[in-house]
Amino acid sequence: MIVRATNLLRAAALVPVFVLSACADQGPNQNGGTAIGAVTGGLMGAAIAGPHNAGAGLLFGALAGGIVGNAIGKSIDDEDRRRMREAEMRAYTSPLNQAIVWDNPNNGHSGYITPVREGHTDSGAYCREFQSEVTVGGQRQSAYGKACREPDGSWRIVS
Repeated sequence: MIVRATNLLRAAALVPVFVLSACADQGPNQNGGTAIGAVTGGLMGAAIAGPHNAGAGLLFGALAGGIVGNAIGKSIDDEDRRRMREAEMRAYTSPLNQAIVWDNPNNGHSGYITPVREGHTDSGAYCREFQSEVTVGGQRQSAYGKACREPDGSWRIVS
């Protein structure tokens, strides 16, 4: 069990190397898309591969997710980001499990963000977990994350 965990940790340590090498000479959209895709793909790959092959699943998932995320990030423009941000802001206060959909009719890009769980941290901060998906050029990229409300009322993405 310790050997498998060690191998998984070694594999996980390699993910940032692949992500950073894929980001050379790219714009911020591609960098972000690559990173999000790699993390999401790595987690999914490790889960799908199971405990005996989690390291290989993590690496394969990170590489595949990074490639897809990079392609999507390359294609997202300022109007997409504006529309995604508006959907994100609405999702902070919308009912749980209600998808907040956005689309950009100028290029056909679309997506949604759905608050799926809420609660408080040990320190009392109010947090929400979200599921999101973005479709660009027919390619879908899913993500899962958590945001917590700061004392000043703003929100901070924590994972």
